[in-house]
Amino acid sequence: MNRAVCARHEWYIDCSRRQGVAMAQSKIRYAVVGLGHIAQAAVLPAFAHAPRNSSLHAIVSGSEAKLNEIGDKYRIPVRASYDHYERCLKEVDAVYLCTANTAHADYAVRAAAAGVHVLCEKPLAVDGRECDRMVAACKKADVRLMTAYRLHFEPLYLEILEIVRSGRIGEPRYFSSSFSMSARPNGIRTRKDMGGGTLYDLGVYCINTARVMFQAEPTEVFAYSVDGARADMPEIDEMTSGVMRFDGDRLATFTTSFNANGVSDFRIVGTEGDIHAEPAYEYAEALGYTLTVGEETKTKKGRRRDQFAAELVYFSDCVLQGRDPEPSAEEGCSDVRVVNALYESARVGKPVGLRHVGPVISPELAYTV
Repeated sequence: MNRAVCARHEWYIDCSRRQGVAMAQSKIRYAVVGLGHIAQAAVLPAFAHAPRNSSLHAIVSGSEAKLNEIGDKYRIPVRASYDHYERCLKEVDAVYLCTANTAHADYAVRAAAAGVHVLCEKPLAVDGRECDRMVAACKKADVRLMTAYRLHFEPLYLEILEIVRSGRIGEPRYFSSSFSMSARPNGIRTRKDMGGGTLYDLGVYCINTARVMFQAEPTEVFAYSVDGARADMPEIDEMTSGVMRFDGDRLATFTTSFNANGVSDFRIVGTEGDIHAEPAYEYAEALGYTLTVGEETKTKKGRRRDQFAAELVYFSDCVLQGRDPEPSAEEGCSDVRVVNALYESARVGKPVGLRHVGPVISPELAYTV
């Protein structure tokens, strides 16, 4: 094997494979940046289901062992340490960012400066300033930036949205949701310096779903958080309950927790019926819902789909066709602003108002795998 190698195997290109991938102009060559759980469990395997327009061309990690093991497993030609990120960017068309939340902005801005498109795991960043920096950098470089909301590519989730839109449950009046799990103390989810916290990790799903289902932005929020010290998570919230007020006197409530049994559900109640999704936010199992209108009840269980593959196919098409993606960067920014306002409310013990930032864009219904 002909390799260009740097010291300690921190950077190399397998030249025997590089030429064929580079010549495949109909495919977007990706670098997956960060090789934690979500990358290994979902993102990397998804490329096998997105061969039409997406190829796994590079990986970036701070672990030499991961670079070797995962690189060999998926036969990945370009492998780089974080120190050699810029070199890696010269070999790809897009990055899929799976780093710690606090690192999203830095790696996105650097990718944009190299003319590389950015697909970024949620949350887009940890605050509005970082979100704005990402958006500005990508606009300046004329590259695409998309928030990786995989549920926007889940058929059952989109079916629920269509039911709500169609008016079958009447006018949607309130939304409620729970999302909980048992998180490992001292892990990436529970470290403040990495952007840990239940709202960043779990709450964005509840917030985004409420916004999408109501087709509106919250105007005011209130939250109460339980300190994580009791659960050996002293840097973050163990649990947070939030209330979001929308125009038209509509309310959305939810609870997220890192120290409870795994629950994933939401319910939208309208003037003529309601729809309850459970499980609602998962990717490793099929989703389901129960629709009740008057005296009639319908239950449906979907099939497990590769939400990440559909996401890749869609983003690659956006890059190849030169069109703006949805969920957009602005969509991700809106949810981060709500997260920040909820944490501020929990800190000061009173409601926090939110300014209107623009229309809510609905998920497209065509991209599923």
